[in-house]
Amino acid sequence: MAQKNGNGKFKRQLSTLDLTFLGIGSIIGSGWLYAAATASEYAGPYAWISWVIGAAIILLIGMVYSELGAAMPVTGGFVRYPDFTHGSVVGFLIGFISMLAYSAVVSIEAQAVRGYLEYWFDGLGNTDGSPTVGGFAVQIGLILVFFLLNYWSVNFFGKANTILTVFKFIVPLIIITALFMHMDPSNFELMQGADPGGAKGIFAAVTGAGIVFAFNGFRQPIEFAGEAKNPERGIPLSILISVVIGLIIYMLLQIAYIGAVPADMLANGGWSALHFDSPWADLAAAMGLVWLANLVLIDAVISPSATGNIYFSATARSLFAWAKNGYFFKVFQKVDPKTGLPRAALWLTLFLAIVWMTPSRFQAWEDLVDASTSAKALTFVVGPVSLMALRYQKPDLQRPFLLKAAHFLTPLAFIAATLVVYWSQWKVISFLIPIIVVSLILYLIFAYQNKSFTKDKVKSHFNSAWWLIGYYIYLMVMSYIGSYGPMEDHILPAPWDTVVTAIGALIFYYWGVKAALAEPRIETDDVDETEYQKQHKND
Repeated sequence: MAQKNGNGKFKRQLSTLDLTFLGIGSIIGSGWLYAAATASEYAGPYAWISWVIGAAIILLIGMVYSELGAAMPVTGGFVRYPDFTHGSVVGFLIGFISMLAYSAVVSIEAQAVRGYLEYWFDGLGNTDGSPTVGGFAVQIGLILVFFLLNYWSVNFFGKANTILTVFKFIVPLIIITALFMHMDPSNFELMQGADPGGAKGIFAAVTGAGIVFAFNGFRQPIEFAGEAKNPERGIPLSILISVVIGLIIYMLLQIAYIGAVPADMLANGGWSALHFDSPWADLAAAMGLVWLANLVLIDAVISPSATGNIYFSATARSLFAWAKNGYFFKVFQKVDPKTGLPRAALWLTLFLAIVWMTPSRFQAWEDLVDASTSAKALTFVVGPVSLMALRYQKPDLQRPFLLKAAHFLTPLAFIAATLVVYWSQWKVISFLIPIIVVSLILYLIFAYQNKSFTKDKVKSHFNSAWWLIGYYIYLMVMSYIGSYGPMEDHILPAPWDTVVTAIGALIFYYWGVKAALAEPRIETDDVDETEYQKQHKND
């Protein structure tokens, strides 16, 4: 249904199955290609524990957003909900971070494809993991394919993703089956070489090895809530199913990897000295399973490509939501009346994805994963705060999915998201936090140009945002003085730095709940509800 001004609305065309496959399709991306090997370098045979911790964190946060998404099924919810409860400053900061985090994933998946193509084609990558000129060309070409696939219609996008996701299960299951037949139980007793190893290595792997990055696909049902036929049922169910299935597959892959590495390859230096350019393909080849190596290489193109395609679409919807909040260029909140797609936002996504691939401090896959994971976690922290603020301010709001024990689980979710950021280490935090704080200058520019933003309104919204600004600064200080920071003699050694960071986070959680706007600014007018009612009747 088109509006009179020529701007269309999002169409509710995605079933619960489509939402579930969006989640699974995002979770089974480049993470399965690299994370098991990288996690082993951090934590050795204990790497499987990192997957359990990562899944628990994401499920906790996912259930928080399930209540928000079912109650307010809008497109780009991760950006819209903070604006609803805490105003334009918080909404702007989360929108800015989301723009960085989402567009980075598109580049990460393209880089993963290029990394595995090196197995067949020389000259695509350098020894440090960064792409050559030819490698850049391959990555940009793949991103252009994502752009074209997303440009047609949401229905075509959703069905194509469902088909690709089904295919993506096949190769990991074949790998698991094949490697379980070549297990060496003694590998699970070898602790040598894990860096940093122990509890610190387990926690570091949660972020640094791409574990939370892999599970971040749970966001997709929330981001596409405005296009879901039955959001009140589909959002919680799709999040739960996709994370649980992802955990089972990744746990089995991690165990298979640890047990199948030939003992002679671990003899000199142990786990951290073990390095594969294309982990599963190289491991299969080292074991003499050439057929498996070739199968992995084929899927190494399909799996991250499908995930990159999903994130391309999700990035555009995040940009739409940011513009919809009122402090980004209006052109990006326009929806094509015919296709129901934010096409201007798709063009900007194309530009941002390419920018992430330019030479920077984040050129290797692991570096980009660290940056993207931490940026996403910085958007997660507001969800628990928004949920509890709405519980107090809008007790009569219809909540098709009600999170039980929310008074206990929401601060726990806030702490979990905080630790994901903290464990990403100083290199990432020292890059992200200053950029986020400086971005407030852009907010002031947009607020000045927006006639509805009076001086009193901006002041009021800053009063609802100081907790978040203070929280970001607190994270940066803790990262510097803790065991993951640059100091040789850490003021706070492990694991006390993690404990102190978690306790301090609670102060900002309760401050944030109390600082919410007196009256939430809930809007849901970007969805074609007429079509929703018609389709919901037949779902």
